[in-house]
Amino acid sequence: MKKSLVLAMAMALGVTASAYAANPFSDVPAGHWAYDSISKLAAAGVIEGYGDDTFRGDRLMTRYEMAQIVAKAMAKGANVEKLMAEFAEELDALGVRVAALEKKVDNVKITGQIRWHYASVRGDTKDFSHQLRTRLLFTGKVNDTWNYVTMIENRSDKTDYKGDEGTAVQRAYLDGRLGGAKVMAGRWNLTREPGGNIYDNRVDGVKFAYGDKIKLEAYYAKTATTSWKKYAMGGAEMGTNAVGEKGYAWGINAAGKLGDKVGLYAGYDYFKDKHDDDSKNGIWDVGLNGKLGELFLDAVYLHGNADDAHHKNGFVVTAAYKGANFKTPGSWGLEAKYYNQGDATYYSHTMNGTIPDGNGFKGYKLAAYYAVAKGMVAGVEWYDLKGKDSDEKARTLWTELQVRF
Repeated sequence: MKKSLVLAMAMALGVTASAYAANPFSDVPAGHWAYDSISKLAAAGVIEGYGDDTFRGDRLMTRYEMAQIVAKAMAKGANVEKLMAEFAEELDALGVRVAALEKKVDNVKITGQIRWHYASVRGDTKDFSHQLRTRLLFTGKVNDTWNYVTMIENRSDKTDYKGDEGTAVQRAYLDGRLGGAKVMAGRWNLTREPGGNIYDNRVDGVKFAYGDKIKLEAYYAKTATTSWKKYAMGGAEMGTNAVGEKGYAWGINAAGKLGDKVGLYAGYDYFKDKHDDDSKNGIWDVGLNGKLGELFLDAVYLHGNADDAHHKNGFVVTAAYKGANFKTPGSWGLEAKYYNQGDATYYSHTMNGTIPDGNGFKGYKLAAYYAVAKGMVAGVEWYDLKGKDSDEKARTLWTELQVRF
């Protein structure tokens, strides 16, 4: 960098001889004529050195590099009119490129989630699971009313020393509006019935939602309850509880408010495995929930009409107090659930506990969650479940740490 340019830039930023005493670069001695100016520019973020902590002040600069430095100085509020005039052409070209890049970057939002878990099962069988799951979610703006969303998931199994892992696109869908209806089309996650007691897994299909105070939904999709096991599950397959192979599903449901703190919901979902005519099952649900201060209560009744099912009725009761918020360090929550579900009342359950054999199950869940830092929540869950027509039991201790960014 020429001596006149260094001094002019430093003066524009208001550098003084004693402003910075520390040597910013290993190849700029304290007695160098540009020492103070370079210190000021480096501290202000206008100039940068190389990876080896050198400045290499004798290397020739391109006009584009100089234009970038001037642009940074301008952003710092420096009075650089003369430099702006000298490098006007390059600044204009740089501005066009930077603006176009920023526009493209702003058009795609990237968020993510990392979940580590360790779980053990005690009962008629003993098992454990240790896994790291990483999710990256890309949301691209198509236009003012439509987005395209993709989620890439990696599962790394730590149960043994094999290190089995795999990566797959778990969600890829368009999300937007057609008239007054909200539409999702592609591969997305279907959670049926608050709490996921019927189904909580991804599907390939389309969903329409309409309404605000009274919300109506309808969907048609192909299910994929077991295919994710093809990757990353070298150890125990815990927390899946899928009872069907690939098939298809459709459903309609409605939810509304009965006052400010009470909600009512109901729905019907139909599932069928791809190559099994006996797998047909329609599941009805109706539920009521509400808040009493910081206590949330939910109760749902379930009925399935599968011909080969042993138990066609079920219910789930939930009580939750407060809640751990990823945005609020120190926040916490408690949850208790009681399950009594026949084998006709669920298709791919959401719980992290292991469901024992026995034509359905009954038992309880106790859980606690705590936000250890912003974006980080730790949780402990205990499941004590028993088969409805068997003495088989499954007691699962699930521990996890989730990080969101």
